[in-house]
Amino acid sequence: MRNTLVKLTTVVLFMGIVGCKNADKKKNAQDSTRMKQAAMSEEQLFRPNFHFTPKSGWMNDPNGMFYYKDYYHLYYQHYPDDNVWGPMHWGHATSSDLVTWKEQPIALYPDELGYIFSGSAVVDHDNTSGFGKNGIPPIIAMFTYHNPKKAEAKKTDVETQGIAYSLDEGLTWTKYDRNPVIKNPGARDFRDPKVSWDAEHKQWNMVLAAGQETYFYSSANLKDWELLSTFGEGIGNHDGVWECPDLFPLKVQDTDETKWVHLVSINPGGPNGGSATQYFIGDFDGKKFMVDENFKDEMQKKHDFWADFGKDNYAGVTWSNISTSDGAKLFIGWMSNWQYANEVPTETWRSAMTVPRELRLVKSDGIYRLVFRPTDEIIGHRGKKHKEGGVTVNEETKLVDSETIDLSRAELIFDISDIEDGGFNFKLTNSGGDELSFGYNGNDKNFYVDRSKSGKIDFSKNFANTIITAPRISKATSLSGRILLDKTSIELFYDDGLNVMTEIFFPNAPFETLSIQSDDDKLKLKHVEIHELKFN
Repeated sequence: MRNTLVKLTTVVLFMGIVGCKNADKKKNAQDSTRMKQAAMSEEQLFRPNFHFTPKSGWMNDPNGMFYYKDYYHLYYQHYPDDNVWGPMHWGHATSSDLVTWKEQPIALYPDELGYIFSGSAVVDHDNTSGFGKNGIPPIIAMFTYHNPKKAEAKKTDVETQGIAYSLDEGLTWTKYDRNPVIKNPGARDFRDPKVSWDAEHKQWNMVLAAGQETYFYSSANLKDWELLSTFGEGIGNHDGVWECPDLFPLKVQDTDETKWVHLVSINPGGPNGGSATQYFIGDFDGKKFMVDENFKDEMQKKHDFWADFGKDNYAGVTWSNISTSDGAKLFIGWMSNWQYANEVPTETWRSAMTVPRELRLVKSDGIYRLVFRPTDEIIGHRGKKHKEGGVTVNEETKLVDSETIDLSRAELIFDISDIEDGGFNFKLTNSGGDELSFGYNGNDKNFYVDRSKSGKIDFSKNFANTIITAPRISKATSLSGRILLDKTSIELFYDDGLNVMTEIFFPNAPFETLSIQSDDDKLKLKHVEIHELKFN
């Protein structure tokens, strides 16, 4: 008995020593991570590598995007004097490749009519507005005036629509001396005009949001607007205020058919809480937008027609006058959520934009759906590559670490040939214990992102309180994924862009390892490649 006790004591002591060593090892790793974090500035730790952010101040909705003389223009809601929402200006940035952006001087400032809320811009090539001079076509911006004094007094006619024009390619602007061009019809929320040229009906179209509806207008000269119709009653999500609408025709991929796409953002009411963007597919006869009947029936059954199922893609709209060679529209969104946008742990600036995306329309089983894919210009920034084939996934398997690929600027592409009942879990980790998990649950047929251990999460009760999920739309047994990783964001494009999820996160130190695991011992990565993205 005594010998047994001695042996047991020895084993316990040994296990205690090993446990202490392991605990010490873990503590040392965490201490090392904390020291690295302390040595890193906010700029080094959180400023994205390839997503647009302002140098300082607050940013939200993308506004006024157009393409002219080889440059893509992006305007945005901006408060330069603080890192929280305030009196809105239009900030401005330009790019020649949709990936690297140059911040320009502020474009529009508040005035006696109010703050400059969201809107759009078009190139008036035929000078229908009459603002052009010496053969220079004017750029026309249309935006919402928000009167803070009326808002404080709880009046209804708080918001009206104004215009401005530019004769130097969008750098400086002159506001129209007869603003507002559209007065408030009695709607407390009456904003975010999106203008585009309608080649089929030979008119300028404009759609804006009013409460939980959208209003459609037309004009011949961008100054005088006629109300055509309204849309929204009895269809779509109505759990919040409708905002930032868009309307445009789009050819159905691999067909000669053209349908009209109507984007509408909503806050709150998103599929995972807070703000998000829904869409409708139908026809526009020059006066009225009518939802396709099959689409309407499917929407009422499934409620899964979202531009992005993640929590962090809101207020997205398209460039007004540029498409890809195959007719796809170019789209960008604000990469945050109103549940916590004012509280995220950056001090110098707040918020980033998503990467620009190519938006296409497909038809499957008689139902129209939008697909979103990262702009092809990302491909031109690929650098080092790590590639594998036929990776069997069961126990946790490391795919790559930061010594091989910088995971704070990376692109992951993978294919799985048989995914009927199996699932998988990708995991990003660092030595300090931060972890971001994302993958697919084969039992529930859901994609998911779990950021409950991703680093700084306690700034808002709504940031990491639940696992973010998205129902898989495709019925295929194979599954593809393309994933973009930046310092503080992940954008997931599954099944060629049929399912999209965008999430932000704030690790205490950069992620160092990417691994994968599965509860299905037959699951195999048919193909996987990881690119490090390079930027000068």
